[in-house]
Amino acid sequence: MANTTEPTVRVGIMSAPRIVVDLVGTYRDESGVEYRDTQLEFAAVPGCRVGAGECEYGRAVTLQPVDDDAYFTLHDVIIGVSFHWKRAENQSFKGAVQFMSERDGEVTAINVLSVEDYLLSVISSEMSAHASLELLKAHAVISRSWLLAQIKPQAVDRGQHVAQADVEGLKWWDHDDHENFDVCADDHCQRYQGITRASTATVAQAIAATRGEVLTTADGHLCDARFSKSCGGVMEQFEYCWQPHHADYLVARADNEQPAQFPDLTDEAEAARWIMSAPEAFCNTHDHAILSQVLNDYDQETTDFYRWHVAYTASQLTDLLLRRTGEDYGRIVALEPVARGTSGRLWQLRVVGERQTRVIGKELAIRYALSESCLYSSAFVVEAGAPDADGYPTSFTLHGAGWGHGVGLCQIGAAVMGAKGYSYSDILAHYFPGSRLSPRYGM
Repeated sequence: MANTTEPTVRVGIMSAPRIVVDLVGTYRDESGVEYRDTQLEFAAVPGCRVGAGECEYGRAVTLQPVDDDAYFTLHDVIIGVSFHWKRAENQSFKGAVQFMSERDGEVTAINVLSVEDYLLSVISSEMSAHASLELLKAHAVISRSWLLAQIKPQAVDRGQHVAQADVEGLKWWDHDDHENFDVCADDHCQRYQGITRASTATVAQAIAATRGEVLTTADGHLCDARFSKSCGGVMEQFEYCWQPHHADYLVARADNEQPAQFPDLTDEAEAARWIMSAPEAFCNTHDHAILSQVLNDYDQETTDFYRWHVAYTASQLTDLLLRRTGEDYGRIVALEPVARGTSGRLWQLRVVGERQTRVIGKELAIRYALSESCLYSSAFVVEAGAPDADGYPTSFTLHGAGWGHGVGLCQIGAAVMGAKGYSYSDILAHYFPGSRLSPRYGM
């Protein structure tokens, strides 16, 4: 039975020592003071007064819109944090805004709004607002499912615990990194860029057609629906990227019309053959019309997502790992695969240096360590260059596959499915096998 109450969501937009906000229309604070068409500035100092722009730790200033058409604009919002498309933008939002002082001397701006209004922006931020209706409907369902899973984690099926060795150096990042809000607005959670990303009538139609609809397991638990840009041909399983839990709806499948047929990419030889080839897959496409449905303007700067390579000299790699991990390995001698997931993504990598050897993981930690921003994925094989006079490689080339963690829905693959005429329920069944479409609140 669907709950008829639509939830609200608290979205952390940005944190900075100083935040400038433009209010367009009329807003009212908790004491009843109104602010219309004005600019305010907030900094983390004692007081927590709107007029003075001050906010003491643990307290928040809340501004509620009075006019239906009111919105606020935040200056210099950083998007793509830790990724290769990182940049600053001014972004505008509907709904209420809170300014909260944090322990680290920064102020956080939090947007408070309804889930369905939030989704209108998410779908246009994560993909192009001009994507096909079936793709937009599929993404509306998984974005809603994922969001509600973060707001009410006790209602979510996290799967069964998977025993694993305690390997020093393994770490991962997930939604529980946030304290004062439900989700952030960047790729760490799911992109939310307010009304800055133009929506369309088709996006609104997709949201309305699936209102309150989520993915659940057979026993009614919310699915923790994940998604990434390109799985690279085979989907990854949840436990190889985050907590050591197995979910039956986040499992290995080939991203094509025969999803049960794929090699064992946890095997090193099979993974190497797979990554060094370009197998048929929904997400193996260069069709600009389809890609433009998924990739927003700055995403379209990335063209080699399905198969890619990155090359470093030995000295470049040595310096990179020192700066990115803080560990002094000395000269890098080798990068050795230790354990791969079902998509061929490494979740344990041994870094061998003259001074020390360490195993690092999981996949995002590997991607951060081996790039100035973030490597496309951890599904790669290493080609060592010719040895120098001491017998050490002079270079390292990473030959890789896919873009992102590869768990759940593959956005580019789903766009191809939509173009081929698959319905949104077909798309969701392909990427989340065994899940069910269920109403969560009033349709």
